[in-house]
Amino acid sequence: MSLSNKPILWLPFAAGGMLAALLVPALMLVFLLDSMQLMPAANLGYERVLAFAGNPLSRIVLFGVIALLLWHAAHRLRMTLQDIGVRSHGARQFAARLCYGTATLASVALIWAVLAL
Repeated sequence: MSLSNKPILWLPFAAGGMLAALLVPALMLVFLLDSMQLMPAANLGYERVLAFAGNPLSRIVLFGVIALLLWHAAHRLRMTLQDIGVRSHGARQFAARLCYGTATLASVALIWAVLAL
C-alpha cells in the first residue's frame, strides 16, 4: 500500500474551512455595521488597526488565519476543477500543482508582508 499525502492537505483545508465558517461572517457583519456607521468610528480607525497589526502575536494570528484561508481556497478550487471535468491524470496533477503551488507562494509572500508591517 502506498502512502497518501491526503492527511497533509486535509489539515489546512479543514482548518481554513472552520475559520472561513466562523470568522468570515463575523468580519462581514463588523464591516457592514461600520460602513452603516452603527459602530464608533474609532473602532476600526487606521491607528488602532495598525497598532493591532504591529503586535507580534497579532502578526502570527493574521498569518495563520490568512494562510489557512488560502489553503482552503486552493483545495476547493482543485476539487471544483475536478467536478467540472478536469479528470485525466496529467490534468489533475497539473491542477493540484497549480493550486497548491499558488497557495504556497501566496503564503511565502504573506510571511514577507506580515514581517513588513
